Amino acid sequence: MIDLHYLDLLSEQYPNRKAAAAEIINLKAILALPKGTEYFLSDLHGEHEAFIYMLKSASGVIRRKIEEIFGQDLTRTERDELASLIYNAEAEIKRRKKSEKDFDKWCYQSIYKLIQVCRAVSTKYTRSKVRKRLPEHWDYSMDELLHADDEENKSRYYSKIIESIIESRMAEDFIEELAVSISNLAVDKLHIIGDIFDRGAHPDDIMDFLMDYHNVDFQWGNHDIVWMGAATGNWACITNVLRMNISYNNFDMLEIGYGINLRPLAVFAERVYGDDPCEYFKPKMLDKNKFDPVDEDLAAKMHKAIAICQFKVEGQRIMAHPEYELENRLLLDKIDIKNGTVKINDKVYELRDKNLPTIDPDDPYELTNLEKRLMKILEASFLKSDKLQEHIKFLYSHGSLYKIVNGNLLYHGCIPMTREGEFKECTVNEVTKKGREYIDYLDDEIRKAYYSPNKSGETGRSGDLMWYLWLGKSSPLFGKDQMTTFERLFIDDKSTHKEKTVEYYSLIKERKTCERILNEFGLDPDKSKILNGHVPVKIKDGESPVKGEGLLYIIDGGISKAYQKTTGIAGYTFIFNSWFMALAEHKPYRPLQPDGTQEFSTPAIKTVDMLKERMYIKDTDDGKKLMGEIKELEALIEAYKDGEIKEDKE
Repeated sequence: MIDLHYLDLLSEQYPNRKAAAAEIINLKAILALPKGTEYFLSDLHGEHEAFIYMLKSASGVIRRKIEEIFGQDLTRTERDELASLIYNAEAEIKRRKKSEKDFDKWCYQSIYKLIQVCRAVSTKYTRSKVRKRLPEHWDYSMDELLHADDEENKSRYYSKIIESIIESRMAEDFIEELAVSISNLAVDKLHIIGDIFDRGAHPDDIMDFLMDYHNVDFQWGNHDIVWMGAATGNWACITNVLRMNISYNNFDMLEIGYGINLRPLAVFAERVYGDDPCEYFKPKMLDKNKFDPVDEDLAAKMHKAIAICQFKVEGQRIMAHPEYELENRLLLDKIDIKNGTVKINDKVYELRDKNLPTIDPDDPYELTNLEKRLMKILEASFLKSDKLQEHIKFLYSHGSLYKIVNGNLLYHGCIPMTREGEFKECTVNEVTKKGREYIDYLDDEIRKAYYSPNKSGETGRSGDLMWYLWLGKSSPLFGKDQMTTFERLFIDDKSTHKEKTVEYYSLIKERKTCERILNEFGLDPDKSKILNGHVPVKIKDGESPVKGEGLLYIIDGGISKAYQKTTGIAGYTFIFNSWFMALAEHKPYRPLQPDGTQEFSTPAIKTVDMLKERMYIKDTDDGKKLMGEIKELEALIEAYKDGEIKEDKE
């Protein structure tokens, strides 16, 4: 029975039977609509331009709509130009202002075409929901244009609206907002299955974009979790974040985007490594810095300086947490400074960089006084970055380690398993759990580590848990036996660089493993899928993103430029609409050309599963909530009839 006190509160919103009945009618109508289209992307790694293009193009779906609507009426070039206008309206308008003899006429024609595309992508929604997705101030005009019919009077009215927009000199703004609305309506829900950060130039721009997005959730990845740990001020996480992004030349993001003060690090690095070329620490120049270009030699010195700090503070965390079982990563004490060698697993390797002035052989994990001062300054910079803290809080409020949505299970990395395919017992904070219970426990502890560290079970420094999840053997986000950062930087022998994936990645090739995981999370393998990221699928080597006979999809296809030589493609989008599930396989993104033209490639979209019958809102998680609301409103009406709650007749 529904609590009478709750119904009394509900009556404030629906003060009489007529109001409650009207809402029931509205909700039942919504339940009869087709399910909205869900998009799943993974491992964005700061590639803001490529990601925003994927979303604005709806991973090729908008191009298909253009073909359906205008295939017989527009030339291929005209259809390409219309697609370009939707994907990047600002750039296309700028180009057309230079090339069009009658720019107003072009605006009129463009608005007319865009309205037709917008109408096509909005058919699954109620008119009120479409109106909510339209931009403020323009919602009335767009709504009228979307729902005008072909009668003569309406046609004149339709034309007059467009003419008025052009006469008011607001056509450019209207076109830009309409293009955004098309993309927003094409994607009902967006799921990011981990790794917003690192490698690419601007995860900050991605986060800004997503914070304004209408419906998004995150399943945290290992690269997200280390930033979340850095936001607590944890030194092990901070040094990892800085080392990675300095190594990829991401100074604009660090200093301009997040306001991290790197000058103390630059001064320290120049002082310690002034004559050292730091040859093996040169940054990868995948993107150029627009506002904060740093000399390559200085960047190399900064990279080396923060790497040494990382190995020291990580060593301290390893010794403080023997339960993490990371003793094999204690390597600074294995260095023979005099001979320039390091001993790993009983084998001696020559260091390719032997200049280690800040490492004390008698106490190799102790930070020098200057390093301690530097770390305190860097910690303050992370803690005081309003933009970073805002982004991290959004990751918390809209994210989790996993999500179950419309019968599908989403997570970034893996579920720890034994060789035999059983769920592995894992111990963290002296608590031992496995399977879903382990993931739920970690999710709770991650939140406490940021919001209420005094209530968390972790010992040592706040955020140590996030650092462990970044590289620990039993981490569901890492999924490898070790992280060989030291070896990659200091040893030529590539056999030492190997990081073996855990048993999970071989086990998921079999259907029974995927069924076991789905059952563990309360899902039916006959109706559900697993969406997974983290490990780039090497298409060029014959790998497939489809595992477990179609029960699991790994959708990390290499949107990051750093991976594209390995994968041979540029990422995946998994698409789930009311009829089918599909994989969109993307080609590398091409940025805007100097002459203002844009070259967009259409992804290859392959249907991977057809639904037995069309899926409606009533069949979704949202539908279940709406049906619950209907029951509550029906109970309210009964309470009005019985006189249990006073009805406002006005």
